[in-house]
Amino acid sequence: MFNERKSISLFPIKVLYAFTPLSSAVPLQATVSLSSRNFKKAVDRNRIKRQLREAYRLQKTSLTLQLKGFNKQLALFFIYTGKELPGYEDLFEKIGTLLASLQAIVTANQLTN
Repeated sequence: MFNERKSISLFPIKVLYAFTPLSSAVPLQATVSLSSRNFKKAVDRNRIKRQLREAYRLQKTSLTLQLKGFNKQLALFFIYTGKELPGYEDLFEKIGTLLASLQAIVTANQLTN
């Protein structure tokens, strides 16, 4: 995924994505990461990761249905690049915008194939 360098960003979140061979019934896989350099306390890192995963979980259904319809599989890697503790509402909005952008990319990819 890192070699392909396909990514989209909306500060403070960056998403690396890759279309993977259809190998399971799960069309969408995601993981979350952030730097321990910016957040020394594990409790802060875990809080941000938990909020990112929850915002993603609540908004992923339309992208999942689109991928199932196109018979595609997508791997996502969310990276939090900010240096301050975010508010949940801000993360929810940013994740929603990024997922909408990914839906447009999936549609464009389907049209070109």
